[in-house]
Amino acid sequence: MRRLLAALAAGTFLVAASACGSSDGGGASDKNASSGGTTTVKVGIIPIVDVAPLYLGQQKGFYAKRGLKLSMTTAQGGAAIVPGVVSGQFQFGFSNMTSLMIAQSNNVPVKAIANGVASTGLAGKDFGAITVKKGSAIKSAKDLEGKKVAVNTVKNINETAVRESVRKAGGDPSEVKFVELAFDQMPAALDSGQIDAAMVVEPALATVKSQGGTEIASSLVDVAQNLTVAMYFTSTQYAQQNPGVVKKFQEATAESLAYADAHPDEVRQIVTTYTKIPAAVLEKVTLPKWPAEPDRASIEALEKLGAQDGLFKTEPDLDKLLP
Repeated sequence: MRRLLAALAAGTFLVAASACGSSDGGGASDKNASSGGTTTVKVGIIPIVDVAPLYLGQQKGFYAKRGLKLSMTTAQGGAAIVPGVVSGQFQFGFSNMTSLMIAQSNNVPVKAIANGVASTGLAGKDFGAITVKKGSAIKSAKDLEGKKVAVNTVKNINETAVRESVRKAGGDPSEVKFVELAFDQMPAALDSGQIDAAMVVEPALATVKSQGGTEIASSLVDVAQNLTVAMYFTSTQYAQQNPGVVKKFQEATAESLAYADAHPDEVRQIVTTYTKIPAAVLEKVTLPKWPAEPDRASIEALEKLGAQDGLFKTEPDLDKLLP
């Protein structure tokens, strides 16, 4: 998986892309969906608060009433999920926008189909932040020059966000030493001094704070107001061959997003079913926003930063990528 991720980041993930015709996920097809039975679709996700709407939607029957059952598999980041969707391992996936734009710019056949999650837009009150351990001498993003900063996967939205925070604080982002680490491993690594700072999202952010750690920047807010952080996507081939399944997934996900946005207490409860965060810490989790539609302007701002940092060989075609 690390090789796939590295290949995608380097713009060479074209072998897997061309091989996507070999699988459409078996039973998850329009043919089965139209027979009146239940169609199981495999979804690649990250075990973070962001994907709570899918678990809630499954629990509330939003997918079942449309003849869908979700089979969810976790991964470390969106960049690792893209290969799984394109190869047919998953029918749908959850990925940050930068990884999707990198894939699209390299002609990897992905199509965003439903909104995923958005920043709150409030500095100091967002679901993602750069954090340092208790007593750290690092007080601002500028101080990250020469320091080890953990992100869940390199060359994704969180690396871009950290770079922008450093830039806005008057520092040189090229001097930051990025370390790849799963979100749930970041609090312990930060506490032990293995890393100097971590770009965490909930529920890891609440865990860091419970250890006495502090925020030094709301990096997602630094990128753009009301930033669309991630979306659900599929392969272009699967979308073309199974429009009925895709439409049902879109409808059920839209209902799930709206429900999650309106029922924060139920979101906190459902998170306990797929993460190990203690209930006492979970009460302090800052929830993201789950709007119905992506914010195009914020994605364009993210695209410009990605281009500035050299993430794209060619400019991503947002008209092709977005719904």
